[in-house]
Amino acid sequence: MTVNVMHSQRLLSSRVVRSLRSIALVSAIVVVAGIAFSPERMWANWLLVSYYAVTLGLGGLCLVAIHYVTGSTWSVAIRRIPEGLSALVPVAAVGLGVVFLVRPELYTWTMGDFGSLPESALAFKRWWLDWSFFLIRAVGYILLWTLFAWAIRKQSHQQDTNREVRHTIMNRRLSAIFLVVLAFSFSLAAFDWVMSLEPAWFSTIFALYNFSGLFLSTLACVILLVIWLEGAGPLAGVLTDEHLHDLGKLLFAFSTFWAYIWFSQYMLIWYSNITEETVYFISRMHGPWLGFFVLNLVLNWLVPFALLLRRDMKRHRRVMVLVAVVVLLGRWVDLSLMIFPPVLGEMLPSIWEVGAVAGAASLVILWVARALVRVPIVPVGDPQLPDSLHYHQ
Repeated sequence: MTVNVMHSQRLLSSRVVRSLRSIALVSAIVVVAGIAFSPERMWANWLLVSYYAVTLGLGGLCLVAIHYVTGSTWSVAIRRIPEGLSALVPVAAVGLGVVFLVRPELYTWTMGDFGSLPESALAFKRWWLDWSFFLIRAVGYILLWTLFAWAIRKQSHQQDTNREVRHTIMNRRLSAIFLVVLAFSFSLAAFDWVMSLEPAWFSTIFALYNFSGLFLSTLACVILLVIWLEGAGPLAGVLTDEHLHDLGKLLFAFSTFWAYIWFSQYMLIWYSNITEETVYFISRMHGPWLGFFVLNLVLNWLVPFALLLRRDMKRHRRVMVLVAVVVLLGRWVDLSLMIFPPVLGEMLPSIWEVGAVAGAASLVILWVARALVRVPIVPVGDPQLPDSLHYHQ
């Protein structure tokens, strides 16, 4: 099999680049208008798309780290795609930083409103949610993730030149450390950035629930990118039905895992019937949020489960593209249910949401393409590449 090692300068034609930049420009105008006419809603959207992009970057790095730690060979040929996604972490973090610094009022505790909490819990939350401490932690999370992403990508890229196995060994070590760091840091980040929007509410599996959505949406994004790159040329003759099938199995499995964690959180809160916990679901199962509540389950679990149950569907590119798009939309709905209810009384998707999502999506595509353009699209120096290219042959 001949490997196409061309860089990705031809991934995006000049016409596509101009279109994406135009979308980003129009979206920027919409965002500015939204900040002027509907600031709470627009800043909530900004928080959502920034957090969404950060989790896609983290998910890409997590996928690469799992690949190294498990000694997997099948995914070597397509590893550069999640590596490219990991480049999103620092740039998307800038969006989060803007929200934290310009609109801290999204978090009611910054104005002293912690809701109805017992004194013991209130004392701890006042200490933990000190604004300076909050910002220091946020910078710490981002720096850790960015450094790991840079170090792992650096080792991978250097291997293209010298083809030495020591880079693989080093990345295994870095990946093992990163996965431990990620477990702790992302749990705290999810608590800080999302759960603290409702400081009186708590869930002990909220971080795991967020991680399941992170990994599921990352798999969907990787599937879209590899199919696109196959059609564009760089992965033509590299991506096989076997690779796509394994990605489909992972998407199917993690869709069900997401549903399991969703049900675990809901069932335990419903069964215990503690007022401080049930308020979260009561506010989301009545009124304007009920449609989102149902749609969340349909997009993130029911559609992927039904369409990917058969083996041949996991090898069908159009079906996989459809399911991946549905899952990415489902992730937006899921994050909307976490972020919007405590900030907005009610919401129907409008131009503000369209502007924020379209702008973020265009910038994500441009940034990931920029990351991929600097290196061969296939890790040609990896000693396990032949095994990946001839996977199940």
